[in-house]
Amino acid sequence: MSFAEIFFGFLIALAAGALIGIEREQSMAVDRKTSLGGIRTFPLIALAGALSALLSHTLGFWPVLGSLLVIGAFLTVSYYQEWEKERTRGVTTEVAALITFLLGALALMPNLPLETKPRYLLIIASAGVVMALLSFKQPLHQAVARVSDDDIYATAKFVIITLVILPLLPDRAMGPLEVLNPFDIWLMVVLIAGVSFTGYIAARLIGERQGIAVTGLLGGLVSSMAATISLATHARRAPAATTLAAVAIIVASGTMFARILAIVGIVDPSLAEELFIPLGTMTATGYAYALILYWYAGASRAEAAPISHRNPFELRAALQFGLLYTAVIFAAKAAATYFGDRGLYVLSLLAGTTDVDAISLSVAAFHRGGLS
Repeated sequence: MSFAEIFFGFLIALAAGALIGIEREQSMAVDRKTSLGGIRTFPLIALAGALSALLSHTLGFWPVLGSLLVIGAFLTVSYYQEWEKERTRGVTTEVAALITFLLGALALMPNLPLETKPRYLLIIASAGVVMALLSFKQPLHQAVARVSDDDIYATAKFVIITLVILPLLPDRAMGPLEVLNPFDIWLMVVLIAGVSFTGYIAARLIGERQGIAVTGLLGGLVSSMAATISLATHARRAPAATTLAAVAIIVASGTMFARILAIVGIVDPSLAEELFIPLGTMTATGYAYALILYWYAGASRAEAAPISHRNPFELRAALQFGLLYTAVIFAAKAAATYFGDRGLYVLSLLAGTTDVDAISLSVAAFHRGGLS
């Protein structure tokens, strides 16, 4: 290892320690509490990691292991002393210190599969992530406080259907008309769930009472039909909010067109280019009319109608969409094969009354494969 590599390795280690140390120093000033260390301690910990890694070039892994054990012992003693003063204290700072040592060691560790520049980038990026996690303590805790047990269970189910079931499915056409691909069908289920969950998470984090337009926008991302039903019910119970509910419904409908364009763009970008003008026009027209209606209603601060967003990662809902998509894609191929374009148009009309995503994905898949 050349002198330049050693020099820059120490600089990267010190920079990583400084990033984390700056955050800890600032946190102590804001919270007015003592902590393990700050702008001086963390760079020193990173420097200790870099020095031990440099020694390991000639002495083996023992310097790194010994230094890690010594620093771990110091951190344990420090934590115990602070815990005696504050029994509710966590271990975040101590964990950050251990990571700082490892990042410093990574800068000069021998026999690693990473090249020098990617290694430096990984160190700085990791330090930035640690810094962000430490800085966003309150927002993260507030966000987690909004997560319910149902959200956790449903998300776990989504991980299973995405990372466990999907890779096991055969990726080939089978069945009548050779049109049913189990992998593609399940992938569409995952796609729809992912797009819907984005809107669901936004609704949970931002809140459902941040304005009528936001309610319609988030409702359109999750389910425009559910948003329409909920807003119509709200308007029936509160006639004074009829105009505002209409604004939110229009926004939800406009968002639905944008959502379809995004989904089609993922499946078949060339088809999305053809649909950009018509769907974009419908989205823009809906938003423009909603803005005019909102201004006409004179509602500068409107209260959003409460919408109950179901978690779209519920396994039953995902399976129902999978069955619907399978039926629609089979019927679409049969209609295109035996009745031509007219059959596909009729099927699109009927399927659109129940679920626009399924027929949109089906037609996009056929267009991508040149089947219609």
